Amino acid sequence: MALNVVSSGESFLIKKINGKEEVRRFLENLGFVAGAQVSVVSEISGNIIVQIKDSRVAISREMAQKIIV
Repeated sequence: MALNVVSSGESFLIKKINGKEEVRRFLENLGFVAGAQVSVVSEISGNIIVQIKDSRVAISREMAQKIIV
């Protein structure tokens, strides 16, 4: 399932990243790689706040849709 449909407070392992090469590279630079643990902290005005590798990152709902957990 995609990260954008996950409830807040749940933690998952990333299975794969979909999208064009430039999108995958951008997400990889933020720490979104297969095997990494990610949890949704909250959702604010269409953006999703996630906890990944000891930092919190805000990504758009469209970006979160490309992250498969």
